[in-house]
Amino acid sequence: MRFHLIVASLLAMVSIASYAIPMRSCRDYAAKIPNVKAQLCETAQLQDMQARSVQGRPIWGRDIPSDDAHLRILVLGGIHGDEMSSSSLVFHWIEMAQKPLSDTPLSVHWRFIPSINPDGLFARPARRVNARGVDLNRNFPTPNWARDSRQYWEARTRKDPRRWPGSRPLSEPESRFLLEQMEGFKPNLIVSVHAPYGLLDFDGPSVPPSKLGRLYLDQVGIFPGSLGNYGGIHKGVPVVTIELPSASRTPTDAEMHQMWKDLLRWTSDRLGPGISTAAEHLPNQH
Repeated sequence: MRFHLIVASLLAMVSIASYAIPMRSCRDYAAKIPNVKAQLCETAQLQDMQARSVQGRPIWGRDIPSDDAHLRILVLGGIHGDEMSSSSLVFHWIEMAQKPLSDTPLSVHWRFIPSINPDGLFARPARRVNARGVDLNRNFPTPNWARDSRQYWEARTRKDPRRWPGSRPLSEPESRFLLEQMEGFKPNLIVSVHAPYGLLDFDGPSVPPSKLGRLYLDQVGIFPGSLGNYGGIHKGVPVVTIELPSASRTPTDAEMHQMWKDLLRWTSDRLGPGISTAAEHLPNQH
């Protein structure tokens, strides 16, 4: 009897150890994400954001503060794990943020998170959903979530498993982490990068950008449980959603630079000094 208990304990320990997957190296990220070499990843100097995915992977990010910053901008990639170009763009923008543009005098505290859904990214093949099969971009607590998210999933997506919103809002550690970022960092702007529809979407106050690079504004509507709906409509924090044309290929380097410049110019014009958003008044709710 004692032998069986020892064996059961050892199996439990092995199970726990295999469940907690350690951080992948920059070599791993470079092998998975298009147009990201290990050196670019290492230069990003990502830090552990003290959050874990369902499978125990760390969520990594990078803060680039400014002493006199009057804006806080949160840039997100990879909320859908199979939209790998979105993570790539964020890595490239981290590099650009470290080299301020002289013709766009904008003082910003940046926070970049290249891969919100590392379990989806490192699945084989990469998956839109997280390790529990939840579409993280349908898991935010928008009003009437219980009714609307289920109706939308059943009627509009025909129960597409790639768009399952979960059993309840904020059921997933990754979506709870993003809510904590909104409450703690209090961004004046959220930029969420996706693929592959090749357009620009916007939710919330302010006049939206008409274009970023070759991507033009084409507002696609409001979805139950989405970050744009929750942040932009419900909380009043402007959310720019970038839909790159391809999930597996990034735009050219020149195009990524142009998108960055356009974002900075629009931000300076619409969210510059003296212009506040509802982010300043977000309550600390957990």
